[in-house]
Amino acid sequence: MPQLSKSLFFSLVLTFFTLLACAQNGQTFLQFEGKEGPGKGKHIVLVAGDDEYRSEESMPMLGKILADRYGFKTTVLFPIHPGSGDIVPNYQNNILGLEHLESADLMIMLIRFRELPDEQSRYIENFLKAGKPIIGLRTSTHGFAYSKNMNSPYAKWAFNSKAEGWERGFGQRIFGETWVNHHGIHAKEGTRALIDGVKQMNDHPVLRGVKDIWGPSDVYGIKNLPKEADVLIYGQSTAGMDDKAPLMFEKSVMPIAWTKPYQIEGGKQGTAFASTMGASLDFQSADLRRLVINASFWLLGMQDTITPDLNVDYIGEYKPTNFGFDTFRKGMRVSDFK
Repeated sequence: MPQLSKSLFFSLVLTFFTLLACAQNGQTFLQFEGKEGPGKGKHIVLVAGDDEYRSEESMPMLGKILADRYGFKTTVLFPIHPGSGDIVPNYQNNILGLEHLESADLMIMLIRFRELPDEQSRYIENFLKAGKPIIGLRTSTHGFAYSKNMNSPYAKWAFNSKAEGWERGFGQRIFGETWVNHHGIHAKEGTRALIDGVKQMNDHPVLRGVKDIWGPSDVYGIKNLPKEADVLIYGQSTAGMDDKAPLMFEKSVMPIAWTKPYQIEGGKQGTAFASTMGASLDFQSADLRRLVINASFWLLGMQDTITPDLNVDYIGEYKPTNFGFDTFRKGMRVSDFK
């Protein structure tokens, strides 16, 4: 048999791995090729990985909107149990597909108390070293917790870290806050966004068209935001978990959305957007979807694209599950979220 030329050999290898990656789409990750739109040519990776607020439902929904309506290529990653291949949100140690961050222009994450293998965490670290923009939702302020591999170089990411320069972990260093407390009563009170609460930020591009946000997840306590963080929206607790519930003026307001510069050792400076809202039920609010989509455009330097009437309607059906531990739909596979 004649020997293959080097160029033909490498071409065949590339084709093989391309086909392999395509075969995994719908099995270990979801990928939506963007249609025409301002995001054409840019790649957003959305990382689901929390065991309470059903990010495995909300991240595909956002990925579809960003791809179908605005042209971004989007890749959605999930916590997958290696034994069953099912999406198991309370399995803390595996999020397949983080290598897609190598080509990502933006990462959106909603994770909680993950302890990932070092080879997976390294992709996140490299993304941050490149100074690329990142969005953290709800429990991403306490996205990592280490109890087994304390010798990992990423143990400093733990929400309760005391490592020098990484006090209070990844959430504090990147987003500006870690886990503090439930300022509102969990599963009894909701959150109303006070959109006009920060007058000097009213014309910020991220807030264009954002008029009314209410969600049934409660307000988180915030006490460690650094001075370089710019609060965009404060939130007030509501006396009940429906959008007609009155505001609880006896409770202090808390920041619920802000921006912040970040930089890690050996890396470039980047920008983060964070919000303590983000339960799958919260995203029934069109203006919360708008807020995150606006933030995506702004972080990518595309603020001129943001108009008050951007279409944030669902692509297909979105029927989110109520938040809670072990309330996730059992036996779900990645393909079920297409």
